[in-house]
Amino acid sequence: MKLLFDAQLPARLSELLSGAGHDALHTRELPDGNRSTDSQIARRADADERVLVTKDQDFREAHPLTGSPRQLLVVATRTIANDALLSLFELNLDAIVSAFAQASFVQLTEGALMLGRPRDPSR
Repeated sequence: MKLLFDAQLPARLSELLSGAGHDALHTRELPDGNRSTDSQIARRADADERVLVTKDQDFREAHPLTGSPRQLLVVATRTIANDALLSLFELNLDAIVSAFAQASFVQLTEGALMLGRPRDPSR
């Protein structure tokens, strides 16, 4: 799975997923780093066919209207420690990967994984 982690998420999360065999990138690795605009981030995710992983509600609101980014994982947790967030991803990683075979929007909370828009099979 190819992922792009937004600035609000720890770079350690990107490193964890890379270590698990995924192609993970953090916004700090983009040309403008964590100062990249939302449109730059969405364009990069779409160009690289990456799932954008974010806590940013702007992406959540724009996704159903614009279809960009094409694949979106919203982390909708309360404020939790980075170690707890990493554990949450480790526990749910297989389910997240499976979810994107079916949907273009997935939301991760502490207690559930929710699927949104069905995935367009032509993409």
